[in-house]
Amino acid sequence: MEEIVQLDKELFLFLNNLGTSTWDGFWLFMTEKLYQIPLYLVLLYFFYKYFGIRGTIITLVVVAALIAASDQLSNLFKNVLFMRPRPCRAEGVAEFTRFIAERCGRHGYFSAHAASSMALAFFTGLTLQNKLKYIFPFMVVWSIVVSYSRIYVGVHYPGDIITGMAIGILLGLGAYKLHGYLIEKYGTA
Repeated sequence: MEEIVQLDKELFLFLNNLGTSTWDGFWLFMTEKLYQIPLYLVLLYFFYKYFGIRGTIITLVVVAALIAASDQLSNLFKNVLFMRPRPCRAEGVAEFTRFIAERCGRHGYFSAHAASSMALAFFTGLTLQNKLKYIFPFMVVWSIVVSYSRIYVGVHYPGDIITGMAIGILLGLGAYKLHGYLIEKYGTA
């Protein structure tokens, strides 16, 4: 296990130190959840267009539950189960980290950004893929970019990201199934 942790640290330092001031603004933009609101509004429009008002309400409830689940599960892992210091706080790593984030939380395993963005990507991509041809790959690429931004800005190890993405996929699949059931039962009347 120590070998995996060491590999995670080394891979983090390699990826994090690829950054340059030229790209900092882009990655800070991608890591900020509020800047994603235009994307969320476009997605909301498509859900309304294809599922109507009842379907949109169902979608909003499912997405709210999905994001709450990914965030709270991440908090449980970070602050109760693992309590692994973020790279920007870890001795032997922090001093070599290119840290550009606004703040550095205490614990980082696993990334809530990676989990929630991948959960949303899988949920949205699967739900809308029959209506919008390229939505699934677009959303997955978007999630990967958001997830990588956490390494770039210096707050998560690659292992935090991979675990978060894997959990996000599972949560997104579950939300997709739940949404399908609710749409079928309560529908778009």
